[in-house]
Amino acid sequence: MGSERGARGTLYVVGTPIGNLDDLSPRAVEAFAASDLIACEDTRRSRTLLSRHGLTTRLVSYHKFNEMRRLPDLLETLDRGGRVSLVSDGGTPGISDPGARLVNAARSAGHVLVPIPGASAITALLSVSGLDPGPFTFIGFLPHRKGERRRALESLRAEPRPLLFFESPRRVVATLTDALEILGDRGALLGREMTKVHEEFVAGTVRTLIAAFEGREARGEIAFLLAGAGPSPSAAAAPVGPEARPREGPGRRVRLLIESGVDRKEAMRRVARETGLSRRDLYRMILREREEE
Repeated sequence: MGSERGARGTLYVVGTPIGNLDDLSPRAVEAFAASDLIACEDTRRSRTLLSRHGLTTRLVSYHKFNEMRRLPDLLETLDRGGRVSLVSDGGTPGISDPGARLVNAARSAGHVLVPIPGASAITALLSVSGLDPGPFTFIGFLPHRKGERRRALESLRAEPRPLLFFESPRRVVATLTDALEILGDRGALLGREMTKVHEEFVAGTVRTLIAAFEGREARGEIAFLLAGAGPSPSAAAAPVGPEARPREGPGRRVRLLIESGVDRKEAMRRVARETGLSRRDLYRMILREREEE
C-alpha cells in the first residue's frame, strides 16, 4: 500500500539507551545512518548519542510541545520516500514519551513502520525485582497535582498485579508518601539512574523507599515497583520478589541494601532510621540474627 500523496517512506521507531550510551543497538545505528533526519525530544542529548557512534544525521526537535506543528514537515519527508528515525531522550517513543501521533499519521499515509527495540527502564527494573514471571501493570508518571495523583492511586488500590511507576526525583518522596497512605506499606523496589555510573537500587517496602530519599537531594531518573493488592493486608505488605517474602529483620535489610550497592555505613544509617534503633542496638540485633541463622 502506498501513499496517495507521494512515495512510500519509512519511519523507524527506535529505542535508545536509558543511560549507558553503549546500549544503543547495531540496528539502531544502521537506522540512524540510513535516515534523512532524526526526530528527537532534545537535539543536544541526541547529538551526544550520535557523536558517540560517529554519526552526523540531521536532527529535528520533536516533543510534546511542538508535535502538531512539526508533524506536517515530518510527513512531507516521508511522502517524498524519505526515511525518518523517531527517538525519545531514552527508552522507546510512544511509551510515556511522544510518538503516537506521528506513528498514527505515518500509518494512515501508507508509510512503512519499523520498530527497532532498545533499552527499557520497565524491563530493566522488572529483571532485578525477583518477581515470578507474570502480568504487571505499567502506570508510568502519575499526575503532578497532589489531588489528581491521590485519585489515581485510589483507583489502583485493588489492582492485584504489581504496579510500575516512573517519577521525578523532585516528587518521588511526595508520591511515595501518598502511596503509603492510600495503598499501604507494600513491598517495593526502586531503581535510580539505571545503567549509569551512579546506578542505585533500594528494596524493601514503601517506608524503606521513603526513608532512603527523605531529606536527600536525589538526582536522575527513577522507576519504582510496588506489590499488587493481596488477599489480606499482610499479603499486600509482603516485600517485592520471592526471595524477600519472609519477614525481614534489620540484619536482612542491611544485607539487601549492601547487595543493591549501598555502602555498609550508609546501609546501617538507613536501617537505624527506619527502625528507630540506635546504631549500637542495631548492631546487636544483626549479630543475634546471624547466630539464629
